Amino acid sequence: MTTAKAPTPTQPASSLPAQDAMVENIIGAAIFDFSGLPQEYFVTPDNESTSWVQLVFQSLGLKSLLMSSLKLEGFSYICIELGQQTAIVVRTKEEYIALLMRQSLVFDTAQDSDRFSHWVRQFERRLLHDHARFISA
Repeated sequence: MTTAKAPTPTQPASSLPAQDAMVENIIGAAIFDFSGLPQEYFVTPDNESTSWVQLVFQSLGLKSLLMSSLKLEGFSYICIELGQQTAIVVRTKEEYIALLMRQSLVFDTAQDSDRFSHWVRQFERRLLHDHARFISA
């Protein structure tokens, strides 16, 4: 994971797996406002639990505390390893989006990590409402 602000990817988004394949790896989603409060949860038939959302909530609270105490800037995303799964939390212009991924995320390079973070930033919240796999919890 890189702590630098993610640059605009130099490779096109098509270098990532197709969106459908990416969405199939998401087994949960949560939307948080900028104060770190959860707004919406989505589950999938693969994983109906929202217990992971509490950990993301706590992580966002810790992030806020550390950023204000240490005067840090430039937060773009965090990854939380949950055994076999990974929760990735990305700051967008409007909110934080947390996605629970089916498998642990491992990136070969910082550029791959930044490219994925960029994909999440472009992720449309509407997809969560419209896609048959996601159920509002």
